[in-house]
Amino acid sequence: MNSSIDYIIVGQGLAGTLLSYELQKCGKSIMVIDQGHEGAASKVAAGIINPITGRRYVKSWQIEALLPVAKTTYHELEQLLDIQFFHPRTVLRTLYNHREVQAWDIRLDDPAYQKYMSEQADIGRYESFTQPAYDYGQVKQSAQVRIHILIEAYRNKLRSENRLLEEVFDFEQLSISSEDITYPDVKAATIIFCEGHRAKQNPFFSYLPFGGTKGEVLLVKIPEAQFEKMLKQRVFIVPLGDDLYWIGATNDWQYEDGQPTAKGRQYLEDRLKEVLKVPFEIVSHQAAVRPTVKDRRPFLGRHPKYPQLGIFNGLGTKGASLGPYFAKHFADFLTEQQPLMPAVDIQRYGV
Repeated sequence: MNSSIDYIIVGQGLAGTLLSYELQKCGKSIMVIDQGHEGAASKVAAGIINPITGRRYVKSWQIEALLPVAKTTYHELEQLLDIQFFHPRTVLRTLYNHREVQAWDIRLDDPAYQKYMSEQADIGRYESFTQPAYDYGQVKQSAQVRIHILIEAYRNKLRSENRLLEEVFDFEQLSISSEDITYPDVKAATIIFCEGHRAKQNPFFSYLPFGGTKGEVLLVKIPEAQFEKMLKQRVFIVPLGDDLYWIGATNDWQYEDGQPTAKGRQYLEDRLKEVLKVPFEIVSHQAAVRPTVKDRRPFLGRHPKYPQLGIFNGLGTKGASLGPYFAKHFADFLTEQQPLMPAVDIQRYGV
């Protein structure tokens, strides 16, 4: 049997990657178990950080606390891994009628919102390539995180350190004692599950009210557009470089599997045709199931019966902004016994 380590982490999506980083920063030894699912939500997501969301143009939950930690953490990881994946990008929002303009202006007059909203929207190159809208709002302090680039680079780091088991986790091989766990040749003080939507099949945490929504996206080429900002008009248009753009996403609560569908592709293609005045080329069509939570707050904590088992999950569509803050928050809980925020503690659901 290998020597004992501090933590096993199951899953290396955004949650597992960020928690691995925070625990290693704390000097803890880890082993990550992940098969590398191609349809994982983290590999398909656009990674949008958007401080102003929803039809009522409200600040994202805890955004004042989330943003500084996200920027610091992502910059640290860029330096550590010698890559670039964090891109500050303005969000342009289409306002479809006078009522929406009034609602936007009311928020703009609120001092609590002014650092996140621009007085004037500059649509730049979108003016030449997209159908004109009634009006636009512009969000500041927004960004795009190329999550799949981060995950792959951190995966390579784990491989080089012999800290990665590339296999499907088998619950039958998990042994729980009164003080630690063993799987099957690795002994650890604690195992943390960061499985995304697959956590619904986790026999220890399936009591939590997990949901799941299937999202489909397109990667398209729009020649010579050279968009720099992210536009939300019918769909999100997010620049990826080299004339490539992320287009999405659908939101399907009723689905048979995590595979792309002809219906989803047609929906996105039709919406994009409504927005663009120029031709585009579909490069790929992808889909994934996002982990969702009933109250839209992440799941953090230890199992009520087996404290050697923990969970970090439920980041959902706002994972790029939520992930860094709550990975650090959970690491502080695990290593320094700092209390968890009640809004994210799984104790809010009992057993």
